[in-house]
Amino acid sequence: MALFYQPDLTIPYLTPEESHHAIRVLRLRTGDSIELTDGKGALASAILTSTDERKAGFSLKSTQQIPGRSYRVHLAIAPTKNIDRMEWLVEKVIEIGVERITFVRCKTSERPSVPLDRLQKLAISAMKQSKQAWLPEVVDMMPFKDFLLSVKEDHRYIAYVDDSNPDHLFSVANPGGSYVVLIGPEGDFTSEELAMALANGFRKVSLGPNRLRTETAGVYGVTALNLANISR
Repeated sequence: MALFYQPDLTIPYLTPEESHHAIRVLRLRTGDSIELTDGKGALASAILTSTDERKAGFSLKSTQQIPGRSYRVHLAIAPTKNIDRMEWLVEKVIEIGVERITFVRCKTSERPSVPLDRLQKLAISAMKQSKQAWLPEVVDMMPFKDFLLSVKEDHRYIAYVDDSNPDHLFSVANPGGSYVVLIGPEGDFTSEELAMALANGFRKVSLGPNRLRTETAGVYGVTALNLANISR
């Protein structure tokens, strides 16, 4: 059954974008069953009552509240020059499980901004595709120092590999609580940025022996934190 994003379930019709998808793409008809989520945990079953491709109506049958996860994952990442890789990243980490994605501008970053609207639409699509009722937050690009000052998570990790960094993220992440994992740009963090992160409660971690692309490291970090909670 198709899942649609409806930010306000008290409004009995789909948004223009979702209406077009339901009527023109999926070719749904009056009386067909659909599922809806407001992205804030509500999951509803409904029946289509009209097939207006700009304003498809529905009637709610039942609604349930899906609880949030017992742990929270925040990915902070310096975007690559190729934005297609970041679009792929957003889709994949949401499918795996993440509550927040923040884009960070570092000293060696090659991209000064990100197309936030486009990435937020991809987030909605990934939420629906993976049948989730909570929409992860996608945060616009912010300077490295500002990001450090904004962090509220209890468990803070920075993926930075050197000779004094033997600890793998999966091995140090205890189950439960809130996590943030910070992934650097293609030119890596500077020594000053690393020092600032450590001074703000971050712990250096490894993501394994192989050199990873930025977007691969992001997926790897999110996966490790999820596995630390579901496999122990």
